[in-house]
Amino acid sequence: MKLAANLTMLFGDAPMWERIDAAADAGFTGIEILQPYGEDPIDLRHTLEAAGPGLVLINTAEPDWEAGGRGHAAVPGQTDAFRKHLDRALAFASDAGAEIIHILAGRAEGAEARETYLANLAFACDSAPDMAFTIEPLNPADQPGYFLNDFEQAADILDTLGRANLSLQFDTYHAHRITGDARAAWTRHCGRVGHVQVAGPDRHEPGADEIALLQAIATSVYTGWISAEYQPKADTEEGLGWMTDLI
Repeated sequence: MKLAANLTMLFGDAPMWERIDAAADAGFTGIEILQPYGEDPIDLRHTLEAAGPGLVLINTAEPDWEAGGRGHAAVPGQTDAFRKHLDRALAFASDAGAEIIHILAGRAEGAEARETYLANLAFACDSAPDMAFTIEPLNPADQPGYFLNDFEQAADILDTLGRANLSLQFDTYHAHRITGDARAAWTRHCGRVGHVQVAGPDRHEPGADEIALLQAIATSVYTGWISAEYQPKADTEEGLGWMTDLI
């Protein structure tokens, strides 16, 4: 099983190189950073090469992330902003060695938003055919107004586009909040999944249900990364006991 640590959430507010070393020491072989754009990508690559973990995933650039911004891909009239932030993500991914870019949809709704989303996703996939992209449903309780908020909706988008370098980002926390049954959601959509993120139903450490799901994922056809993306209840290292059943 390939386990990655989301360093936006894990290992506190230490400098990035310290978080990378801590992740490596804990047994993670990959990392993801949601908005890494404050880091120098070449320096980040060198730090990762020295420490061992690879850079698995970044999000498309969102300058207003801390204020609640969540992208532009589905927002009508924001195609120029989407392409600008996509270009920044592609350049960073190239320099830092990131494997996957998660394309943020943004807050929008309706038929025009869907058409905008389809067009922008197609543009991204066709412009960078060697890059892997993902889309992720986010639950509306936590992210009100976010365009992609349902797994059936995501499946429809993926099936409509049919791009080999675009897949589903399956977050167990959002799957639980959206469907009420993350295991059933996985069974239904696992064939579309290109990246997995795990957290307990309270957004803290994975519990027994999540560990059971991860064990099922490990024995399925899925061979990609599983990333720990949760808010630690206390010290990150103290909450890593869930990994012992998986490594």
